[in-house]
Amino acid sequence: MRGAPGRLLGARARLRWIHLILGGALLMPYFLLAQVGVGMAAGGVNALNSFPLALAAYAAALPVVAVTAVFGLVRPLSVAAVRAMCGVPGERLAEGPARSWAARGRASAWWTLHLGVGAVVSALTLAVPPWAAVLIVLPFVSGLQDAELGVGWFTTEADPYVAPLLGIALLGALVLCAAGAGALLARMAPVLLGPTAADRLAAAEERAADLAVRNRLARELHDAVGHALSAVTLQAVAARRMLERDPEFAREALAAIEDTTRRTVGELDAVLGLLRDGDPARPDAAPAPTLAADLDGLLARTRAGTTVTAHQDPGPGGDWAGLPAIASREAYRIVQEGLSNALRHGTGPVDLRILVRAGHESGHRELEITMTNTPAPPGEGETRTTGGRGLHGSAERAALLGGSVEAGPYEDLWRLRAVLPLAGGDR
Repeated sequence: MRGAPGRLLGARARLRWIHLILGGALLMPYFLLAQVGVGMAAGGVNALNSFPLALAAYAAALPVVAVTAVFGLVRPLSVAAVRAMCGVPGERLAEGPARSWAARGRASAWWTLHLGVGAVVSALTLAVPPWAAVLIVLPFVSGLQDAELGVGWFTTEADPYVAPLLGIALLGALVLCAAGAGALLARMAPVLLGPTAADRLAAAEERAADLAVRNRLARELHDAVGHALSAVTLQAVAARRMLERDPEFAREALAAIEDTTRRTVGELDAVLGLLRDGDPARPDAAPAPTLAADLDGLLARTRAGTTVTAHQDPGPGGDWAGLPAIASREAYRIVQEGLSNALRHGTGPVDLRILVRAGHESGHRELEITMTNTPAPPGEGETRTTGGRGLHGSAERAALLGGSVEAGPYEDLWRLRAVLPLAGGDR
């Protein structure tokens, strides 16, 4: 339906009408409670038998409606109904319960408006159509003309068709009233149910937290899968080249490929589980690799494809188990990404140095990671840059701990250097 008929009787107008009737139905418990109080105040009479007392009960019910609407669940219920029945875009309405008193006050105003206007429209919807039908058929049904309905004056010979015209006018007025009330509520919904400044701030914080989690998972996937593919590719090439001359070396390379892919599948399953369940504390999730538990295995798998010289100095204690857990996890990923870059873009042996030292400025302990190797000649390996996704992710990891990562040309070599503060880290 288009034009005025569509605005008055179209699908949206009909849904808004139903929304108003729903509001009237929700007002009934309040109204019945109020009419008991009004009747007792009027001397024990039945307020429903008196139109003025019924109006007084209606007026007394509205403050009670406003008070009960302060509870937080009223807003999400109202928002759901408005989205489904009033044609208001969802982005103009708030999500979740009202958090502040200002938002609760606005939700209370909406609840009162919806139920108050809905009660009037519901009463008219119940009363007007029967009377309109009687008026329309009155000149043509002699039994109605003789009945004591208070409308016998319409049967005079001077104007026999005034009654039907009045009945049609009443129906038209009802449609206009319902359409106008529905449009009013649709216009007021974004004002009273829209997001407040606190809602917008909470939504922004939720989006930022979700984005941070996604970025963390993206880094985990890139570091684990990217390193595995680089290592497996190099190991497979080495195995193919040495298959005839050194079968034992080829078997070791194939075993390293098997171990690398098995570990990567486990890490991939853990990350995908987090994406599926949204719970970073799943009891069945694979533990994140660390320097203490997994560095030796990482170096062994990488050495199946290239030479890696590692110099390690964990400081007092003699092992990496003394590092804070978060620093150990992030350092492992940084070393892994550095080795991936060396495999993809470099040639010749890789020199890796990991040591704990006193900070030059803070005096606190720092974990320093330095990795160098020779860049591949032009045309060999992948084009090397100073800031791919993996190196950018490593810089983000270090920044979370207050550290830094630098990667780029250094004299005739390619160097990655990371510094991670260790003071106050969680174990």
